Amino acid sequence: MESDGSEFTLSRKRALRGILPFLALGVADVILLLEWGLDPLWGFMILPPILMISVLGWVAFRGGMIRNRGVEPGEDDPDGQ
Repeated sequence: MESDGSEFTLSRKRALRGILPFLALGVADVILLLEWGLDPLWGFMILPPILMISVLGWVAFRGGMIRNRGVEPGEDDPDGQ
């Protein structure tokens, strides 16, 4: 399925806006742990899972996995797809 570049740009921006709050919370959590005086190893142990989940979420938003599946176009589908 071919699509023009503008649709992908909008989709990427939308995906970033959807994932950014979760990524910010995860990074803030790591910073808070480090400020509390925990060993930096513990703070950075939770950073890779936070980043990985953020990347997976971004891919899901960008790729269109977050929409109504199984609904025919025109039947109660708010996106019209």
